[in-house]
Amino acid sequence: MAFQHGLLNPSPVQRMHLMQVDSVQRWMDELMLMTECECMCILQSKPISVEDDSQSELMFSPQENMQNSLEMLLKRAWIISTELTKIVQKLEKNKWRRIHTMTMRTNCHVRSMIKEYNTFTKTSSGEMHQYESILMDKCSELTDITERCTQTNDDEALSSMKLHINDTLTCVGQYFSQLINLALMQEIKNLVKQLEMCDNVQSMESAIHRLFSLTKEGSRLCQLVAQEGAVVVLFKICRQDCYKGLYPSALRTLASVCCVEEGIYQLEKVDGILCLTDILTDEAQSEACRAEAAAVVAQITSPHLTFTQHLSSFIENMEELVTALLKLSQEASSAEVFLLASAALANITFLDTLSCEMLLQMDAIKILMTACLDKQRVNSSYARDQIVTILANMSILDQCASEIVLENGVRILIEMLFEKSSTGILADISACERVQQKSAVTLARLSRDPEFAQAAVKYNCIPRLIELCRCPDERHSSEAVLVACLAALRRLATTQPEGLEDSDFEQLVKPRLVDSFLLCSNMEESFV
Repeated sequence: MAFQHGLLNPSPVQRMHLMQVDSVQRWMDELMLMTECECMCILQSKPISVEDDSQSELMFSPQENMQNSLEMLLKRAWIISTELTKIVQKLEKNKWRRIHTMTMRTNCHVRSMIKEYNTFTKTSSGEMHQYESILMDKCSELTDITERCTQTNDDEALSSMKLHINDTLTCVGQYFSQLINLALMQEIKNLVKQLEMCDNVQSMESAIHRLFSLTKEGSRLCQLVAQEGAVVVLFKICRQDCYKGLYPSALRTLASVCCVEEGIYQLEKVDGILCLTDILTDEAQSEACRAEAAAVVAQITSPHLTFTQHLSSFIENMEELVTALLKLSQEASSAEVFLLASAALANITFLDTLSCEMLLQMDAIKILMTACLDKQRVNSSYARDQIVTILANMSILDQCASEIVLENGVRILIEMLFEKSSTGILADISACERVQQKSAVTLARLSRDPEFAQAAVKYNCIPRLIELCRCPDERHSSEAVLVACLAALRRLATTQPEGLEDSDFEQLVKPRLVDSFLLCSNMEESFV
């Protein structure tokens, strides 16, 4: 039966109330809740076209089927996850009719997802079919119990059923996650197999693109992609000259996969750093290809990752990598290429001080200072962030100070203290903060050199540092910038004390650093 009456054996008072309510409105209210889910699913499955069944069959190539199944799976998975979260929220508020509506909708989405996925793919395993069956049973159970909740006002019965709903929801969530994981693993296996077995460049490009799309869905999918051997097969492609046209897309996908530990582990296992070095040092490779290789290097050397200990072969290739990346940044034809190359260099300087010594010998300071004046290559706070990171890490070397003075780098560092966001976007503001903080750190480190300190005072570094300490808006209210500026100011004061007013010295230099910090951080107005 498709419909059921909402009230069984109504009392005379209830009958009177029902007579006073518009019958069409009452039917619409009950229709939303009392339609059986199976009827809705069958209705959804009927074709709209009046053509013969033979004409209305989905006719797709294997590659199109794979793409459609992936897109459908991810879309439905997101919808179902959202619906389950909403059900949990409504359950806390005992919104029984709303909960029942949402469980029916979730039930329909689950059944539609399973039907559509099995239509597109013919490779479902027995394990997947088992999870599909259990999941549908649990969804039907959830729908039945939530319907019973709408038919009673007994608090004790509702409390008992609420516990049952909670348990069933947990089971639905677990089986749904396991089913999605199995389906995604199967899709990834198919894509990797396609890359291994196929020699059609167009089909391979399509498979790489789909793998890349999967990696953009989060770290869990990156983990699955790495586990199923994608890193190995992508590096295999990057080692064959006949697939040179696929290098950029393969490298772009590798950069995404290597945001997880398994990806970097697989990269090291297949000696991926040597392959990246070969691409970066190969003059015959296009700039776009070398830029993508630089992106992979930047990803695997990111200081935010805690698992770069796998990179045991990195030191062996460091000199060639540093040389190639510095050359790429020097010859970059666009801001994007410069950003990728400089980001890789910046990250490398965190790994080993040997890289800083190499950069100093390669005239990196001159190259970077020249780049700062080139608006075509350095046109954002993100690019300046990479440059000042390199300078900050190089500033531990004694010779660095004189090189920066020689290349007019003092003025550029002080200009970076004025970094401001023109967009107001949070990411841009954060980049500006990093530029200010790192330029202050670099100034503090290099001011141990009297020649550098004298040049910094000459270019009015001290007034700007004081302004950043005293004016929260100038430093984007960043405490990290405040600490770095106080440290730089104190270092300059030891060599060039004449640049400070008495009040500035008494408040910003003479007290303990923590006292000066508290004084400056409390200058920001509070409207609480």
